[in-house]
Amino acid sequence: MDERHLSCIPRDDIWLYNTGHARKAWLCYGCRPVPELGEYRFVVWAPNAQAVSLTGDFNAWGDQPMERMEGGVWVAFRADVSVGQHYKYRVTGADGQTVLKSDPFAAWSENRSETASIVWDGGHFTWRDGKYMEARRRKNFMTEPMSIYELHLGSWRAPAYGITYRTVADELAEYCVEMGFTHVEIMPVTEYPYDGSWGYQVTGYYAPTSRYGTPDDFRYFVDTLHRAGIGVIMDWVPAHFPKDAHGLARFDGTNLFECKEQRMAEHPDWGTLIFDYASPPVQSFLISSACLFFEEYHIDGIRVDAVSSMLYLNYGRKEGEYTPNREGGYVNLDALDFLRNMNEAILTTYPGAVTIAEESTAFPLITAPPDVGGVGFCLKWDMGFMHDTLDYMALDPFFRSANHNRLTFSMMYAFAENYVLAYSHDEVVHGKGSMVNKMSGDYDQKFASLRTLYGYQFAHPGKKLTFMGGEFAQFIEWNWQQPLDWMLLDYPKHRGMREWVRELNRLYRTYPALSQQDHSWDGFRWLNVDDAARSSIAFQRIPGDDSRSLVCVFNFTPVQYDGFVFGLPCNGTLKEILCSDDPAFGGGGAGNPKAIRAKKQPFTDFDWSAAIQLPPLSALFFEFRPVKARKHKT
Repeated sequence: MDERHLSCIPRDDIWLYNTGHARKAWLCYGCRPVPELGEYRFVVWAPNAQAVSLTGDFNAWGDQPMERMEGGVWVAFRADVSVGQHYKYRVTGADGQTVLKSDPFAAWSENRSETASIVWDGGHFTWRDGKYMEARRRKNFMTEPMSIYELHLGSWRAPAYGITYRTVADELAEYCVEMGFTHVEIMPVTEYPYDGSWGYQVTGYYAPTSRYGTPDDFRYFVDTLHRAGIGVIMDWVPAHFPKDAHGLARFDGTNLFECKEQRMAEHPDWGTLIFDYASPPVQSFLISSACLFFEEYHIDGIRVDAVSSMLYLNYGRKEGEYTPNREGGYVNLDALDFLRNMNEAILTTYPGAVTIAEESTAFPLITAPPDVGGVGFCLKWDMGFMHDTLDYMALDPFFRSANHNRLTFSMMYAFAENYVLAYSHDEVVHGKGSMVNKMSGDYDQKFASLRTLYGYQFAHPGKKLTFMGGEFAQFIEWNWQQPLDWMLLDYPKHRGMREWVRELNRLYRTYPALSQQDHSWDGFRWLNVDDAARSSIAFQRIPGDDSRSLVCVFNFTPVQYDGFVFGLPCNGTLKEILCSDDPAFGGGGAGNPKAIRAKKQPFTDFDWSAAIQLPPLSALFFEFRPVKARKHKT
């Protein structure tokens, strides 16, 4: 290799990668144009390989030997390369086997059974989301409404011109604005071979899947949503990767990306491989992957999948089937270190960015800063709220009074973390039933129950997440092989459900009481919590400014209660502003059309109280206006 080429190898970046401190490793590794040479540079990390050669369309899939450099990398340059050509690395590993490998840092790749990497020159997209990005930098996510619409791009809708990033973007942006969602969360779009994995078995950590277009098409998707005011969160999967021969598995004939100890290198339940979080280069690889999507694609957040499987060495394993950590425990200290480094890298580099953990256990301090012993995420999915409320709603109302704690227990820990209340795709697959079919009762009761449940979700402290189809009560489970059943909107009950979700989003975004103090008891007060006999509750949501507080009341039985009583903190009036029993949403029309005055009648610990008409299976929202005491003339 001559001096011209040697001068174009970023040795400092290679050093950073090997020390675990790289945050933009894609600028060094993979296939990149070198304008000053008029050539493309190929760099791959394979420290234990015996030989590596470059092969692709440009050399008729012959072999161009790559030169081994310091730092465990192999390098080659070519001039006769153009965007869209396919390539791979032919790696002769330490085990003597020669395997064709895709580029781990490829910016664009084939998908499904075709597994070649594709030459990309960085793209030529012009961003138009400057105002959105500037506003994002100034926002405090903790006090802002966050209503997330989760979707799978391939099965949301089937546009007339096919499913692409561009066709979905335009329709999705319009739909989210109409519905009042603040963010979308897309299931993984990092490249993956098997459609049935929904993107959760990744082989291309630096490439948006080519199923829906080019990297610039994905930029268009994000840009379009941003210009409509909608944030973009992306599922990201650093917990495991598949064994596909073209991918990361035994990349240089050794456990390079996966755990070095073989029995700890595989998830026993999933048949996938576990990253070696103790390896500094692997940390660089993963953290740079996450940073890439914030840097190059302007995403607003990542939801990290399967965090529990990362944190516990004994995840899915029986006693004696795992190797304890250096302190003799079962916490994966290296994974914990990685997650802290990842969160710090993202949140200090990209103002306004959000990181979310899908963590299903009581592992402490998931959303606390690392400097106080936390893991450093911004938010965590509240799996307990999801399980308790869905189990509760599946019960015949007759039995709910004996299970009242399932409805109220979430407030025992509501402020231990910063939570997202998620009814996600995981709850409507594999025989679990759709959201509406999880509800107990006859046809009408199922719809009324789901409206009540969604009302409780939006009133309860925590950010909100709704999986596509849930907003209009899709009857069947989600099927990734077909679009949602949008024709259901021809039927009044389904139209009414969607209108209810839209109104909940409007309420959520209009009243600061539902978001300003979402993370402390300052924003919440029980008004009636112990009425298990009637399976009904009432509470107050309190803003941090001078705007109106809300009183939220819920009836989880099919019985109407006239004169349902709850306490109030002071004298005042209640004005009903939203009721799920409104005929516009498919309800029966009961409610409280007139303002209700508080009475000087004690209720539990309150000196004041009010009585309302509480329709069956309903969620009601009242604006509470305190009455100022009159000053007596002297």
